[in-house]
Amino acid sequence: MLNLALIYHNHQPYYKNLLTGETDVPWVRLHGTKDYLDMVLMLEKFPSVKATFNMVPSLVEQIEDYRSGQVRDKFLDISYKPAHQLTHDERKFVVDNFFMINRDKVVAFHPRYYELYFKAANKQHFDDQDVLDLQVWFNLSWIDPYFRNSMHELRSIVNKGRFFSEEEKKAVLDAQLKILSEILPGYKKFMDSKQIEVILSPYYHPILPLLYNTKLAKEANPKSTLPATGFSFPQDARAQIASGVAQYIGRFNRQPEGMWPSEESVCDHIVPYFIESGIKWIVTDEDILFKSLRRKRSAKALYQPYMLRREQGSLQVIFRDRNLSDLIGFTYPQWNAVDAANDFMTHLENIAKANAGKDALVTVALDGENAWEYYRNDGHEFLQNLYSRLADAQFVKTVTPGEYLQQFPAKAQIKRLAAGSWIYGEFSKWINNPYKNKGWEYLAIARQELQKMVDEGKPVSDLAWKQMYIAEGSDWFWWFGEDYPGYFDRLFRMHLSNFYTLINRPIPEYLNKPISP
Repeated sequence: MLNLALIYHNHQPYYKNLLTGETDVPWVRLHGTKDYLDMVLMLEKFPSVKATFNMVPSLVEQIEDYRSGQVRDKFLDISYKPAHQLTHDERKFVVDNFFMINRDKVVAFHPRYYELYFKAANKQHFDDQDVLDLQVWFNLSWIDPYFRNSMHELRSIVNKGRFFSEEEKKAVLDAQLKILSEILPGYKKFMDSKQIEVILSPYYHPILPLLYNTKLAKEANPKSTLPATGFSFPQDARAQIASGVAQYIGRFNRQPEGMWPSEESVCDHIVPYFIESGIKWIVTDEDILFKSLRRKRSAKALYQPYMLRREQGSLQVIFRDRNLSDLIGFTYPQWNAVDAANDFMTHLENIAKANAGKDALVTVALDGENAWEYYRNDGHEFLQNLYSRLADAQFVKTVTPGEYLQQFPAKAQIKRLAAGSWIYGEFSKWINNPYKNKGWEYLAIARQELQKMVDEGKPVSDLAWKQMYIAEGSDWFWWFGEDYPGYFDRLFRMHLSNFYTLINRPIPEYLNKPISP
C-alpha cells in the first residue's frame, strides 16, 4: 500500500518590538486570516484524508498576542481609523501599502480593487470613499474565500463591492480577529479526532546547525565563506528546541512527536537535542538522505523512514519528495486545478506501481502559506480536487507520520546524518555572502556579550534571553542582500538594538546602518 504524508509548514518570524509591543508589518494577522484555519476546516468534507501541520512556536505566540490584545499592529490601527480622519501621511501609507497581495490572482478578480490599483498606479487623487474602499478591500482580500463565503456579513460586503461604510469596514476587521481567535481551538479539535497531526519547529525558527557552529556551513558546502567572527553556542540550539516543546505541551496538552527543523536544516551534532526533548521523528529534505547515504537519488531509498540510534536514544527521520512538494508549491499554481490534481495522482500511481506489494511512505512537505496566494481562489479548487481524488483512490491512503511510524517503524539506519537544509542541501541561503556573514558577526558579538555576563554571574533578564533567541531566527539571514525595501534588515537591527538596551549596554553604531546595500 502506498502511504502519503502531506505536511504543511506554517511559519512567521517574530515581528513584534519587545520594548514597545508594536509591529509595523501585518503578516501574522493577514496570513492568519487567509491560510491557517481554512486549511484545516476544508478537511471536514474529506474525513478519510489526513494531513500534518507544522505550527512554529513564534507564530503561535503572535497569534495569541492578537487574541489577548498584546500587540499593536500599525496596519490594523490605520485600517480601523475612519478614512476621513486619516492624516496626509496615513492616507499615503494606505495607498502605498494596501495593494500588497497578488495582483493577477487576487486584485484583478475584484473590479473595485482593480480600479483602485490603476488609480494608484496613475497617481490619481484618492478621495475619502476611495481610501475607505481600499481599507476594506485590502483586509477583505486577505480573508480566505472559505470565510468570505461562509460568514454572512462578509458575503454581503463582497457582493456590495464598493461604496463601503465605516461600519462595514469594522465588520471586516472584527471578522479577522475572530478568525485568529479560532485557529488554535480549530487545530485542537482536529487533533482530537486524529485527522491531523500538529508538529512544531524550534521556537524562533533558527538554523540549528549554524547555532551549533557556523563552521558547519563548510560541511554542507566546502566552498562556503564564513563570518569573520564565528558563532558557536550549542546550548542555544538545545534551548530553542526545548522551549518550543514546552510551548506545544502548554497549548495542546500533549507531548509532540514530530518536529520540522527550521528550514529542514539538520546535522548529526543536534540529533541528541531532539531525542532529549522527547521528539520521536523529524522531517527533512531528500538531499540530506542521499548525502548521508553517499549515493545518487533512488526512489527505493527515498520512500521509507530511517532510524538514527544514539547514546541518548533513537530518532526516526522521514525525507520529503522534493519534486512532488515543489509541484504543489511552485508549478501547479499556473495550471487548471483539475489538471493539476490529476497530474499529482498520476505521479502517485507511478510510485505505487514501482512499489507494488510494499508499504511505502511518500512525504510531501511544503510551505503552508505562500503558495496559495499564487493559486486562483487561494488554492481551494486544487485542494478540493486533490482531496476528493485521494479519498476515492484505492491504491493510496493519507497518513500522519506519527501514525505511520507507530505501525511501520524504521528498519533502515543512517549512521551519520549529513549537514544541510531543504535549500540545495546546504546553508548558503543564510550564510556565505558578505551581508549574511556580517549579520552573523553582529549576532556573535552580541551573544558573546551575553555569555560574558553569564560567566561573570551578572543577572540576565528573561526578556534579554528572549530577544537574543529572536535575533537567532532564520528569516533575517535569508533576506540579507536580497531584501527590498529592507524590512528584514531593519527588523534584525531593531531586535539586536533592543537586546543591547535590555542588557544595559550601548547600542553599537553599526546597528544604525543597513547591513544590505
